[in-house]
Amino acid sequence: MIRAILHVDMDAFFASVEQHDRPELAGLPVVVGHDGARGVVAAASYEVRAFGVRSAMPMSTALRLCPTAVCVRPRIARYREVSGQVFAVFREITPLVQGLSLDEAFLDVTASTRLLGEPPDIARRIKQQIRARTGLTASVGVATNKLIAKIASDLDKPDGLTVVAAERVREVLDPLSVRRLPGLGRKLGEKVEAAGLRTLRDLRTAPDAVLWPLFGRDTPRMRERATGIDERPVLTDLEEKSLSAEDTFPRDLCDPRELDAHLCRLAAKACERMRHKGLMAGRVGVKIRCHDFATFTRQRSIAPPTQEERAIREVARDLLRRWLTEHWGAKLRLLGIVLTELAPAAQIGLFESAPGGASERLDLALDQVRERFGSRALRRGNMLE
Repeated sequence: MIRAILHVDMDAFFASVEQHDRPELAGLPVVVGHDGARGVVAAASYEVRAFGVRSAMPMSTALRLCPTAVCVRPRIARYREVSGQVFAVFREITPLVQGLSLDEAFLDVTASTRLLGEPPDIARRIKQQIRARTGLTASVGVATNKLIAKIASDLDKPDGLTVVAAERVREVLDPLSVRRLPGLGRKLGEKVEAAGLRTLRDLRTAPDAVLWPLFGRDTPRMRERATGIDERPVLTDLEEKSLSAEDTFPRDLCDPRELDAHLCRLAAKACERMRHKGLMAGRVGVKIRCHDFATFTRQRSIAPPTQEERAIREVARDLLRRWLTEHWGAKLRLLGIVLTELAPAAQIGLFESAPGGASERLDLALDQVRERFGSRALRRGNMLE
C-alpha cells in the first residue's frame, strides 16, 4: 500500500493566536518576541512578512525593516493550550502523529483512508476542524513521504492545501529552489548556490565531483532528498529521539552562579515537558555557545533512565561545571539542555514506595501548580538568578 503522509503547519502560529485573541491586532504587522538587545522574532504575522521580517530574525532588524510593527511578548502557556486543541484534532484522525513543535506535525493517515476517505479529503477535514475549534488556519502538504509533505505544506501558505501524487514528484520538486530542502541551512545553502546549484533539479542531476566537496559522505543522501526519496517512518511521541530547552541571553554571561541558575531553569522546563509526554531520559547533555558562536556539547548517560528533575539537573550541572573549569572566563551567549535516549516512563503510583519517590512527588506537585498558575508561579531556590 502506498503511504499517505500529511505535514500540517499552523500559519504564523504565535502571531495568529495573538491576532485571534486580540481583535484589535487583526490586519496589523505583528511580531511576537522580546524586544531586548538580543531579542529574536518568535513569529511574524503575514502582514509584517511583507516587509521582509521572518521568524528567528533579530528583533532589532525586524523593527528596522518595519518600524510600525507591533511587538507582542510571547505567551507560551496560551500557545500550548491552543496547540493541545490542534493535536487533539490530529489524534482523532490517526494515532500516528509525530509532533515537531507546538505548531506542526507529521501524520501517517495510510490506515485512516479506509474510514475517512482519500488523503486530500482527510487534510480538508483537519483544516476545517482546526478552524472550528481554534479560529486559526493551517497549511497541509499531502504526499507519500515526510520530506515531500513538508515541502508541499510550505508551497501555498497561508491556509493552503498542496497534494503531490507519486507520479508528480519530479514535476513539483525539480523547479524549486535548493533552499526549499528541509535541513539544508542558510550557510550551506549559500555554498550550494555558489557552486551553481540553484534548483532541486540541479542538485539531483549534479555529478559527484560537484556534490562531494559540498556534502562529503552525505552526497548520496542529499541526491536522494533532491529526488524526493525518503523512507523515514512517522514516529509517535513515545519514539521521540530527543527533547531540549535552550536560551539565548540578553548579554554574554560568564558568572558561574548565573549560568547555574539558568541551567536549573532549563532543566526544569525540559523535565516538565518530558513528564507531560510520559517519557524518561537515558542520557543528559548540555549545549554551550560562546560569544564568538563557537558551540560545544557535553553529555553523559544516566542509569536507570529517569524523569526525575533532581537527578537530571545534577548531571547537567556537573557537565557545565566541568566545561567551565576547562574554559575559565568564557563568555556564553546561549545555554541549553538536551535529553536523549527517551523511552516510555515506568508507571509508578503517586504514593508507592520507590527510589526518589519524594522528589518525584514534588516534581508532580510543581507541574500541577505551574499548569494552573503559570510557569513562573513556583520555582526552586536554585533557579533564582
